[in-house]
Amino acid sequence: MALAISRLTTLTFATLRPSLSRIHRPFLIKRLRCISSLSLASEMSSPEKKTAPYGSWKSPISADVVSGAEKRLGGIAIAGDGRLVWIESRPEERGRAVIVKEPGESEDKPVDLIPENFAARTLAQEYGGGTLAIKDTTIIFSNYKDQRLYKHSIGGSSPVPLTPDYGGPLVHYADGVFDPHFNRYITVMEDCRASSLNPVTTIAAIPFSDGDVQEPKQLISGSDFYAFPRIDPRGRRMAWIEWSHPNMPWDRSQIWVGYFSENGEITQRVCVAGADSALVESPTEPKWSSNGELFFITDRNSGFWNIYKWVEDKNEVVPVYSINAEFTRPLWVFGISSYDFLEKDGVNHIVCSYRKNGQSYLGILDSELGSFSLLETPFSDVSNIVSGKDYFYVEGASASHPLSVAKVTLDDKLAEVKEFSIVWSSSPDLAKYRPYFSTPEVIEFPTEISGQNAYAYFYPPTNGDFQAPSDEKPPLLVKNHGGPTGEAHGILDLNIQYWTSRGWAFVDVNYGGSTGYGREYRERLLGKWGIVDVNDCCSCAKFLVKHGKVDAERLCIMGRSAGGYTTLACLAFKDTFKAGASLYGVADLSLLRAETHKFESCYIDNLVDSEKDYFERSPINSVDKFSCPVILFQGLDDKVVPPDQARTIYKALKEKGVPVALVEYEGEQHGFRKAENIKFTLEQQMVFFARLVGKFDVADDITPIKIDNFD
Repeated sequence: MALAISRLTTLTFATLRPSLSRIHRPFLIKRLRCISSLSLASEMSSPEKKTAPYGSWKSPISADVVSGAEKRLGGIAIAGDGRLVWIESRPEERGRAVIVKEPGESEDKPVDLIPENFAARTLAQEYGGGTLAIKDTTIIFSNYKDQRLYKHSIGGSSPVPLTPDYGGPLVHYADGVFDPHFNRYITVMEDCRASSLNPVTTIAAIPFSDGDVQEPKQLISGSDFYAFPRIDPRGRRMAWIEWSHPNMPWDRSQIWVGYFSENGEITQRVCVAGADSALVESPTEPKWSSNGELFFITDRNSGFWNIYKWVEDKNEVVPVYSINAEFTRPLWVFGISSYDFLEKDGVNHIVCSYRKNGQSYLGILDSELGSFSLLETPFSDVSNIVSGKDYFYVEGASASHPLSVAKVTLDDKLAEVKEFSIVWSSSPDLAKYRPYFSTPEVIEFPTEISGQNAYAYFYPPTNGDFQAPSDEKPPLLVKNHGGPTGEAHGILDLNIQYWTSRGWAFVDVNYGGSTGYGREYRERLLGKWGIVDVNDCCSCAKFLVKHGKVDAERLCIMGRSAGGYTTLACLAFKDTFKAGASLYGVADLSLLRAETHKFESCYIDNLVDSEKDYFERSPINSVDKFSCPVILFQGLDDKVVPPDQARTIYKALKEKGVPVALVEYEGEQHGFRKAENIKFTLEQQMVFFARLVGKFDVADDITPIKIDNFD
């Protein structure tokens, strides 16, 4: 059964029951959850495969296919009629973010809700998120071009501005909610008019009026950052989180509750969690149940993000369910929704998921009994959840499914999934490519610290039409994720399948410092960025060599953003890899600290100990140690990692005589959104590694760019 989706595909559980096989070894290698009915083995092309060197295989998963499948999800919500509304970015429209609604019974495809001259994307904290809010048929969203808030009626003509025109995109809004009790919209507001590097962030109220646009009114101010303003159903209280430098929200934060006066001001407030300096915690995601109870997630005591409840009359915090697993993820973007409420017989049940050892577990949490009941779905990786009356929508993926949104309907007891329907998919037309898909294996490998292990997803070369000579081992591409407080996920990603279907082995590393494994694992990187991540990436590659999985002479590495820094640091300070690709990566830590945006301006101080370390761990200061080829890709509108980073290291490597190339993209920011640039980046990495390391000719017709000190 394929997940080829024209409108909506309903999957039954007789054929979708997942199986998880395990191979026990001293260092565990296990297959991720796969769907037996989608077994790749049964779909392999011909038993008579052609024999060709690894890396030279011809694959239908072209760079055009990958770039066309690079739709991003920018948020999900439920409209008044119960149907899903989402934001998707479209590479074919140069990355434009469009608000789309699930089709109704009389419609045969999803409906775009905003005109073509609008795009729904906020620049708050550069990473955005929380762009959209819906109440009944009214949508409030941030427009990308001018960053103003607009009000739009579903099915209406043109959006109407809610916030003033400041002569440019100088004020950003995110994570807003309707406040019907005072006829207004409450939102996080980031004001860059006085300083783009040090904007003022507040929680503000935007009045709804039929007349002129009015200035936002500040409700909460004084901290460096705010998120999750959430109003209780009775309109008496508002919860929010706040944090200040030098902390990131996953280091330390606080949850507050403020009480509204008769005119809508906050007149009294109480700190619910995070005030005790002796208790290290990072509370997040406050939500009010329908009966006015405040729930949230924090990692107090155990170091794992679990769900808690506030007892207001005692001002006490009590755990709802405790487990050494993560119920949320770092707040890089606004608008995270890791759980929601399902009401049954007057009792609020919580639909949520936790992440443990690289896999998500979706279920129903009974907040009264403190019990968690697992729900069986095809997804092994779950992120955002929003609930309707007797159903919910979940954003997820698996090793067999790309990033998707599914509608899940439960039985009357909320114990089993009755129906699971894919509503949206980032890559809907994949059936014809399944014989070329590689299934990831979870690898636990030893680090340089005795007794300490790290994790990765390993994808072996797979192609239904080709096999390699029996005496050859494949080249390896090591990917290290960005952040660096982030996580690699073992899901169906055509960016990875592009490589494996051509005969590359691919490994996605969750080095020490990654999320999903608790605070202790996450804090391995404190003061040691450029050491722990570098060592773990090298250890992972060596582990695969030792176990006979890959060719030791053809090890390459790539990364984006912070992953680009780890890539450059591996090439500067280690001799494990033969070439590398850095996408908008960091070469100079001191320059990054001086130039980056407010949200991350103190982040690096937590990851690098001293001025001496800033100098010694910056690849730009160790150009003499580089000996292998590097290709660099950079967006010229990037404010997180400005273009000087790539230009400086490119110039230095060129002067040193190292084979190097630099590709710059006009109009791209931190991450490439335009289809033509996604395609070009992928193809040029492939041909770069093939020419300089691979010892094979690529099957694709790719014109390579000029490589300095090589061509």
